[in-house]
Amino acid sequence: MTSTPFPFTAVVGQDDLRLALLLNAVSPAVGGVLVRGEKGTAKSTAVRALSALLPAVAVVPGCRFSCSPVAPDPGCPDGPHEPGTATERPSRMVELPVGASEDRLVGALDIERALAEGVKAFEPGLLADAHRGILYVDEVNLLHDHLVDLLLDAAAMGASYVEREGVSVRHASKFLLVGTMNPEEGELRPQLLDRFGLTVEVSASREPDQRVEVVRRRLAHDDDPVGFAARWADEEAAVRARIVAARELLPSVTLGDAALRQIAATCAAFEVDGMRADIVMARTATALAAWAGRTDVLAEDVRRAALLALPHRRRRNPFDAPGLDEDKLDETLEEFGDQGEDDPDPDPGPDGPGGGGGRPPEQGPQGGADDTGVPPEAGTGDEPGPAPAGGGAGERSAVRAAEPFRTKVLSVPGLGEGAAGRRSRARTEHGRTTGARRPRGALTKLHLAATVQAAAPHQRERGRAGRGLVVRRDDLRQATREGREGNLVLFVVDASGSMAARQRMSAVKGAVLSLLLDAYQRRDKVGLVTFRGSAADVALPPTSSVDAAAARLESLPTGGRTPLAAGLLKAHEVLRVERLRDPARRALVVVVTDGRATGGVEPVALAERAARLFAAEGTASVVVDCESGPIRLGLAGRLAGELGGTAVTLDELRADSIAGLVKDVRDTGTRRAA
Repeated sequence: MTSTPFPFTAVVGQDDLRLALLLNAVSPAVGGVLVRGEKGTAKSTAVRALSALLPAVAVVPGCRFSCSPVAPDPGCPDGPHEPGTATERPSRMVELPVGASEDRLVGALDIERALAEGVKAFEPGLLADAHRGILYVDEVNLLHDHLVDLLLDAAAMGASYVEREGVSVRHASKFLLVGTMNPEEGELRPQLLDRFGLTVEVSASREPDQRVEVVRRRLAHDDDPVGFAARWADEEAAVRARIVAARELLPSVTLGDAALRQIAATCAAFEVDGMRADIVMARTATALAAWAGRTDVLAEDVRRAALLALPHRRRRNPFDAPGLDEDKLDETLEEFGDQGEDDPDPDPGPDGPGGGGGRPPEQGPQGGADDTGVPPEAGTGDEPGPAPAGGGAGERSAVRAAEPFRTKVLSVPGLGEGAAGRRSRARTEHGRTTGARRPRGALTKLHLAATVQAAAPHQRERGRAGRGLVVRRDDLRQATREGREGNLVLFVVDASGSMAARQRMSAVKGAVLSLLLDAYQRRDKVGLVTFRGSAADVALPPTSSVDAAAARLESLPTGGRTPLAAGLLKAHEVLRVERLRDPARRALVVVVTDGRATGGVEPVALAERAARLFAAEGTASVVVDCESGPIRLGLAGRLAGELGGTAVTLDELRADSIAGLVKDVRDTGTRRAA
């Protein structure tokens, strides 16, 4: 990466993305922006380039928290600040890595000095660095939930709080929050989506001319970054000046009753939860008017604000596609507004970026350079795999899934140490305290009682005088905590002819869809293996994107023989590879079948031998028994016994009376042996 960033005004297309970023630069109260889109669509390029357009920031010299010399934070840990000279520095863009710790985000307190000396020694974190600048979170959907909660709380309150065993530090933290994500890698929870002011969907252009321009500009920048930036300096300066002018005009913009009524009616018409959407739309419409150089909010401002602020707030579950019915939007605005076609045509967007001055003309809304400037190659990405083997005679087209329902909790026995989630018990950084240990590295969660107990016997030899306790680093104890982890839920779905009855397969798909929704809520990774005909197919490798799994499930055809052993062996191979990639994440295998096995030599015996591989490794498993009819063979229960797991019928899966569906593999094996 070069030290000279790609100019914001040189990004080809992506009008909605650039406008959303600029509106937040004009009015940070809009609440930030979440950029959703496939890889290689200028998401990171545009965000990193925005910081160069923001005006310089006046700060108190020597203040680590960037206090304003005009109105310093009275509670600043480096304060109080006396009125005096000021210094200017460029506006910062701070990046939060996906693997960052809580201390790296909010800052760290020196617990040893706090206990021994009563001193609040505080090391600022990224929230302090980002104050009065930009906080950028790439792949925000992969960030641990508790970190997302912390940064969104700081963004909402304008302050960050750090507390360790009664010692508290607070500092101002106001920043422009920008997150980017690839939906293929998993979704954010709806309540977290709602905390972002605006959301923009981006994709690469399919127009050859735009893609050519993307490559041309990126190659020119990489060959001579300084020279390329100089050629765009006039456009950059024009947009920078326009941001300053819009900020100055913003307090004078009037949001009339007609516009407010349109905003309220639009949010009500689209059944948006809560009132945050109304407030964000009002602030966005006001920023749009200021950006256009006007003091009145027009109906078109409200319309554009709705397109930026509402789509992500309408998602009720991960299977809902984001978006907004524009015809319905127009009807609502027309019904509740008194502004008609005679309204002046507002500014269509950021007219500074992309054209003029002899530069290549603006290309349209879809093109864009990615982080390297090279457009994504054809055939890459998470594309559907080949059709399952064994198609042909007897194949039936896919049927729609039945309505999903709330399922009973399936969990992995024992105590894990995987990624934070909500399914199985695990040792975590957050949760109930279960004990204490010596810290490995920096102390993050002090166990006060254990620390005092360790220090107490040594007070006389340390020369204790007075009421204070003499504490050394060797006395400190880290609290061990128990919470919940996310697991890998691997679905192994029978798509053979024995499952092909339309009502039956619809119910099966509905059950799997219900379990997928449960996996989304519990922050699991999911994978999908299907088997029919003569072989098994990995329909979806393990991923955090449960909506991708739902899409594969919806299009799943049925028919042919039942190669149960092939499905189990394929699942075993998927787990073997995944353990190498993510050894701490424990797996739960959910086999959806009627238990039949056909095709090949001794198909039942082969399936039983494959099932014993899971039992031997202690892999938690559940068999969802799809057998129906008055006469049942009990084959699914027999398979569950070989797996060392438990069988449950489709009806029992939704019953509240079922408890402990996943049993400890050792206990199950002991009972079976007895």
